[in-house]
Amino acid sequence: MMLKEMQQLPQAVQLIEKASMMYLENGTPDTAAMALERAGKLIENVNPEKAVQLYQQTANVFENEERLRQAVELLGKASRLLVRGRRFDEAALSIQKEKNIYKEIENYPTCYKKTIAQVLVHLHRNDYVAAERCVRESYSIPGFNGSEDCAALEQLLEGYDQQDQDQVSEVCNSPLFKYMDNDYAKLGLTLVVPGGGIKKKAAATPEAKPEGTTAPAAEEEDEYAGGLC
Repeated sequence: MMLKEMQQLPQAVQLIEKASMMYLENGTPDTAAMALERAGKLIENVNPEKAVQLYQQTANVFENEERLRQAVELLGKASRLLVRGRRFDEAALSIQKEKNIYKEIENYPTCYKKTIAQVLVHLHRNDYVAAERCVRESYSIPGFNGSEDCAALEQLLEGYDQQDQDQVSEVCNSPLFKYMDNDYAKLGLTLVVPGGGIKKKAAATPEAKPEGTTAPAAEEEDEYAGGLC
């Protein structure tokens, strides 16, 4: 705590980690987990990578004690930090672990939300196949098929696959997506289809072309044909 007051946060975290190991050896895992979580909060704004590691360690302690609700809460913190740092490969794995725990404790509605988060992360990784697989695998979760989450994700994947930016934006701007955790809501709002929706616009351009869209380009070429000098 003195190191914290002196703004020597890495050293403070080091000692908290050492203390948590001692708590574990002494058979008080709850206190160890509390210490690790405190260390994560302490350094989150300075060193998010370290904070992710500490939150994951805390989750492991809780999981070993079969306190799954506390474990999944800490995994959620780690996932959001990974998304914020655009470490999408790691975020996808972390969210999957969250989803597995929520499924184990039969909190199915939260599983639906985690599927949305997964899909957004995979699409930001430009991995449509993984995003589609997430939805397909979620059909086995009770109540998912036929839910508004499922319908929205199917619409999102269809729009993304067809490079329809309007459809993707409409889904991502719906309340279902906008009122998610802020980090995931931002993923939705910044999601761009491959090619930026060019395929959809390409259908409208052939009629416009004869009206002289190529003429200005030709004039520009003529203007600089002799070189800048």
